[in-house]
Amino acid sequence: MKKTIRQLSVVNKKVFMRVDFNVPLDEQRHIIDDTRIQKTLPTIRYVLEQGGAVILASHLGRPKGKRLKEFSLQPVAERLSELLQQPVTMAPDCIGEATKELVSKMKPGDIVLLENLRFHAEEEKNDPDFAKQLAALGDIGVNDAFGCCHRAHASVSGIAAFLPMVAGLLLAKEIQFLGETVTNPEHPFAAIIGGAKISDKINVIDHLLDKVDVMIIGGGMANTFLLAQGYAVGKSLVEMDKIELAKKLLQKAKQKNVHFLLPVDVTVAFNFANDSEYVVTNLNDIPQTGMILDIGTRSQAIFAEALKDMKTIIWNGPMGVFEMPHFALGTQAVAKAVADASAVSIVGGGDSLAAINQMGLADAITHISTGGGASLEYLEGKALPGIIALQD
Repeated sequence: MKKTIRQLSVVNKKVFMRVDFNVPLDEQRHIIDDTRIQKTLPTIRYVLEQGGAVILASHLGRPKGKRLKEFSLQPVAERLSELLQQPVTMAPDCIGEATKELVSKMKPGDIVLLENLRFHAEEEKNDPDFAKQLAALGDIGVNDAFGCCHRAHASVSGIAAFLPMVAGLLLAKEIQFLGETVTNPEHPFAAIIGGAKISDKINVIDHLLDKVDVMIIGGGMANTFLLAQGYAVGKSLVEMDKIELAKKLLQKAKQKNVHFLLPVDVTVAFNFANDSEYVVTNLNDIPQTGMILDIGTRSQAIFAEALKDMKTIIWNGPMGVFEMPHFALGTQAVAKAVADASAVSIVGGGDSLAAINQMGLADAITHISTGGGASLEYLEGKALPGIIALQD
């Protein structure tokens, strides 16, 4: 078990908190989606209520060690002030004399947001001196940035050599659900894996085949499995170099007695566009000139039926080209089936989350994971640098 913020006294302490405020911005630098900010509010509020001061540290985008205005965290400071209904002071930098002086004057209840960590190349290089300068700002170190835990960066893992790090409330929840639930799941246990490519999620599928009772595959990656089973898939996206691998995974599922579900019918379009002509067809009748862009109606029903009696469900990745409304129906049907099941449900991945939010089903999901790459690596059974660095 990793130590959490709840096990420390933060009274009159300055808490250095690594967060993930890497939010999408539009061209006017307005925040498009503030989910990552919202998810960290409970930890920030907890420290303030317990009589501590909060120093927030995050990256934004890829400025590659250069100080670029378009990657400033200023819009985040403004949004955070609105959400917390109190001033959030923007530091001129994340290290340096001016920032040190600003932090030295902090009182309990104050919040300072450091400027983008990645304005310094030393952050991604995990430079010990840079980590030491960050550590010197706080009395207590907290990591609440699950989405960054797979990166051995200075503020994520390097800092722990100079400032003992514990888990924030959000990170503790991620460890509990993605770590413990998947390690010791209640059975029957189903995994739904979607998205474009097998190559992105081979290790996740392989690792989960040792644990699940049901494996459901959708999205572009299902096409490669269908091709491996001898179906002609027209002009659909396939990974020709992964056909043998797909056969091996199907074989492993058979050996492990895993109920491996692929689409039995598909939605085929003739152009990669929402307004394209399309048809729902069974696997033997896929037109040569068509491309599979979603699962079909029978597949939706079969997948939903398979999920009905599950005790644990994990879902990562869409069933089709979710960005196009005509080809979002499969993903929406799976979202509803996951929400309707009386299972412990864990959902991660941008499109899966978008479907859940779009349909207003977030409250019916046990845990919505904030980590993209970190979630996938954790599901592969990998040890993440940011989690290793936490105190036991």
